Amino acid sequence: MPRTFALTIAYDGTDYCGWQVQPQQPTIQGTLQQAIKKSTGQVVTVTGSGRTDAGVHAYGQVASCRFPWWTATAEALGKAINSRLPDSVVITRVQDAPLDFHAIRDSIGKRYRYQIQARHQRNPFERRHRWRIRRTVDLDAMRLAAQRIIGNYDFSSFESAGAPRKSSVRDVRDCQVIPADDFDRTGHLAIEVEANGFLYNMVRNIVGTLVEVGYGKQPPQWIDEVLAQQNRIYAGPTAPPQGLFLKEVYYRPGLEPTITPDRHLPLTNP
Repeated sequence: MPRTFALTIAYDGTDYCGWQVQPQQPTIQGTLQQAIKKSTGQVVTVTGSGRTDAGVHAYGQVASCRFPWWTATAEALGKAINSRLPDSVVITRVQDAPLDFHAIRDSIGKRYRYQIQARHQRNPFERRHRWRIRRTVDLDAMRLAAQRIIGNYDFSSFESAGAPRKSSVRDVRDCQVIPADDFDRTGHLAIEVEANGFLYNMVRNIVGTLVEVGYGKQPPQWIDEVLAQQNRIYAGPTAPPQGLFLKEVYYRPGLEPTITPDRHLPLTNP
């Protein structure tokens, strides 16, 4: 009897060419599907809630997959797959799901986290997970600008070319600039953005734009002008991929299972 499972996955995307399977290239989806075939003998398609780009990471990516048969527990399936995965990818949770559960279609929102180090001495151990900028930033100005991102708008100005959508309107529910407690000493901060959906490179373009405000090149009110123009050339630069993490994926209340990242998986300091 077929069974559908929901997988919660964490990965370091540094050495991968993104989520989606590509010929002759290492990808997260391809790695998972190979591990499933080796551990269970079954050919299964793993559908992620979103396609993270090359070099982008995840704390709480969610994927759906249907097995032709599996008689053991969901926990046993997770252990079997993990035994065949490289150290850079781990399934933190496996749950039985409704047979028609679909990780993309059933998602009602996502939250991303982007990690930055401002000005301070570079740390070679953080280069894979944080964007180091060489100047100080005005956190208050960035926070004011971030508040102007929140709302139901056409985000065409924050959409990179390459993945056209029927609509560029998205509902951004939250946008926060979060300095670490020891920001003055380390320069560590994070930007978190939550929305009902995201356009191609939308978070990285928002981050690059907020950093321009932090540099003092533009006032916080500039965000209103950028949104109104609905043209990518008016926003700031695209932040590099290594600071970006898919933090959490949200699903409708009452959808079984309720899927959230493993709370025991530690987040790094902002």
